[in-house]
Amino acid sequence: MKAVRVFDQKSEEYDHWFDQHPIWFQSEADALAKVIPDSGYGVEIGVGTGRFAERFDIACGIDPSENMARLAEQRGIKTSIAKAEDLPFENVTFDFAVMITTVCFLDDIQKAFQETRRILKPGGKFIIGLIDKDSPLGQTYQENKADNPFYRNAAFHSVTDITEHLENTGFGDFEFWQTLITASETEPEEPRPGFGDGGFVAIKAVKN
Repeated sequence: MKAVRVFDQKSEEYDHWFDQHPIWFQSEADALAKVIPDSGYGVEIGVGTGRFAERFDIACGIDPSENMARLAEQRGIKTSIAKAEDLPFENVTFDFAVMITTVCFLDDIQKAFQETRRILKPGGKFIIGLIDKDSPLGQTYQENKADNPFYRNAAFHSVTDITEHLENTGFGDFEFWQTLITASETEPEEPRPGFGDGGFVAIKAVKN
């Protein structure tokens, strides 16, 4: 629960990151736009302060941090205080679920993915955005995480590892888009298919 306390204490600071790094935010959003459905009923798991949910018109979200959720509510997102491993939703409720820079904070990836699958309708989409541990940027994050209050307690994962977890919980038909290859802060990067070079990867998986 250390990560939750940090996000509660520094929610305003975390939210301000998006204003300080608008080009990175845009690059990540452009990659996610390749895989997030433009219609249907969606939920963001680990909604944070609601920056991505607001950008993609995602109606509701969950987060374990009350202060982060409060900021998301101010952006018009209907938010519940909950963990990814115990979602407060009925079975087969959503057309898609989104989890962005959240997998590195999960206590139990397999259980969280099982819960996500449970709340999705048949053929529902699960979109994950993550810092790829195996990428050059991911390695930099890993080496310097002790100096970052938000990522100090994070466990970064590779795209390969996350894909294996998805397969083990009944997802398939994968699609990958990567960005932050050069990590430029002067202009947004055009997302590229696949993974391996980009620090940020958007994954789409479909409920089998």
